[in-house]
Amino acid sequence: MKKVKDIMRKEYSKSDFTKLERGKFYKEAIKGTIVALISPEMAKSFPSSEAVNEALQGLLEIKKKTESIVTHSTKSKKRRTG
Repeated sequence: MKKVKDIMRKEYSKSDFTKLERGKFYKEAIKGTIVALISPEMAKSFPSSEAVNEALQGLLEIKKKTESIVTHSTKSKKRRTG
């Protein structure tokens, strides 16, 4: 069996991984939640999981409200033939 070389990409440094904790999100993962990384710019506006979830919930509510409007208006349009 071949040994795999320990090659790290140039953009990473070993100091990036000093604060890692094994199994940090295990309990959340088994509940069916997911972990998503957001950009630093987004993290300024949404500094906690609660803030992210609240914003996403708001988007879902808007989607539900506008979905019925769009669906209703597209069904009522009649195509003209001729």
